[in-house]
Amino acid sequence: MLQDDIFTGLKQLIKEKLDLSYSVTDQQLMEMIEHEVFQLSFDQYQTAGSKRTLILKLFHSFRGLDVLQPLVDNTAITEIMINRHDQIFIEEGGRVRLSEVKFESKEKLEDVIQAIVAKVNRAVNEANPIVDARLMDGSRVNVVLSPVALEGPAMTIRKFPESPLTLDKLIAKGALTPTAAAFLIDLVKAKYNLFIGGGTGSGKTTFLNALSQYIPDDERIITIEDSAELQILTVPNLVRMETRNANTEGKGEITIRDLIRSSLRMRPNRIIVGEVRGAEAIDMLSAMNTGHDGSLSTGHANSSTDMLSRLETMVLSGAALPVEVVRKQICSAIDVMIHLQRLRDRTRRVTEINEIIGMEGGEVKLNRLFEFVESGEDKEGRVMGELQPTGKMLLQQEKLRMSGITIMP
Repeated sequence: MLQDDIFTGLKQLIKEKLDLSYSVTDQQLMEMIEHEVFQLSFDQYQTAGSKRTLILKLFHSFRGLDVLQPLVDNTAITEIMINRHDQIFIEEGGRVRLSEVKFESKEKLEDVIQAIVAKVNRAVNEANPIVDARLMDGSRVNVVLSPVALEGPAMTIRKFPESPLTLDKLIAKGALTPTAAAFLIDLVKAKYNLFIGGGTGSGKTTFLNALSQYIPDDERIITIEDSAELQILTVPNLVRMETRNANTEGKGEITIRDLIRSSLRMRPNRIIVGEVRGAEAIDMLSAMNTGHDGSLSTGHANSSTDMLSRLETMVLSGAALPVEVVRKQICSAIDVMIHLQRLRDRTRRVTEINEIIGMEGGEVKLNRLFEFVESGEDKEGRVMGELQPTGKMLLQQEKLRMSGITIMP
C-alpha cells in the first residue's frame, strides 16, 4: 500500500512539472522520472529492484499502456481480458487466471483505450461503443464501452508472437503432422483456394499466417482484414488493407466488401481475407472464382460441415440468391477446407482436412482427406492422438499437375 502511495505522489509531482506547452520526448520523460525516483530514495530507502519497477511503472502510466504494459511485454501471456478497470484476467500457458494488476480508476482505463484506438485512426465513444483495433505489435484489440458494457469499459487483447509461428513450430506443438503439413504446402504452391474454419481461439489466424509463408515470392498479394494481424514476410509485392469504422457522423466506413472489390482492380495474384463474418462472403467467393486462385480466408464454425452452412447464411445475408446457386458458387470457389479445434486440454489441433468435390443431392459433398484420431489422455490430462490420412486420395489434382508438383497418392 505504501508503494501505491509513493507511486501516486510521484505521478502527481511529475504531472505538475511537465511543461505541456511543448512536446517532451520519451528520453526526457524517462530522465525526469529517474531524477524524481532517485531524489525520493535519499529520503526513503528503495532497493535497486523497487526503483526500477517504480520508474517503469511511472513511465508506462504516461506513455505506455499503464498497468497493462508489463502484461503486454510478457511473451508467455497470450490473452489479456479486462472486464472492468479493477478486474483483469490473463491467459498464460493455456490457463486463465485473475491478475493482481488493476487500473487506478475507470477513467484511466478509458484514457488507455482512447490512446490505443487513436493510434490506428479509430474512434470509440457512446455513439460508437464497440470497436476493433490493434496494438503496434499487431496484437488484436476489442473494446466495448458503456452503456453496452454494464460495468464500465471492457477490453480484450489477443496477443501474437513477435515472429510468426511456422508450420515446423506447429508440428513441434502437435497441431498437425509432417505429412499433413507437406500436403498443405503443396496445395498453397499449386494455388488451391483454401478456407480455414474453427472456433474462437482455435488458432485460425496463426495457421493462415503459417500457410501464407509458402506463397511464391514472385506473386502479388493483397491482404484484407478488420484489424491487420497477418505477418507475411516472404512476399515483397504485398499490399495490406484494413477496414475503417464510420466517423461520429456515421460516414466514412470502409468495409471488407469495399476492400475486396477494390482489390480486384489492383492486379493481385492472390487475395487473403483475414476473416469473413457476413455479406462479404459473396465477394470473397466471387474473387476466388474470377482467376484469383490460391486465395485464402478464415471463418468461425464448429466443423467443416458447419462452416459450409455458415458460408451459405453469410452469402444469403448480402444477396437474394437461390440456395442451390450459392452452393454451386462455394463448390467452384473453394478447393479445400481445413478445420482447427481447441481441445479440452486447451491445445490447438488441425482436426479435419476436406476436399470439396461438387454437389450431390443438392448438398455440397466433402472428401475427407485427413482427420484427427484421438488415442486417449496422458497422466497430465493432455489429449493423445494425431491427424491421420483417411486413405482417400485428392480427386482434383489438375492444379498440382499444372504446377509441376508430384501427384499426391
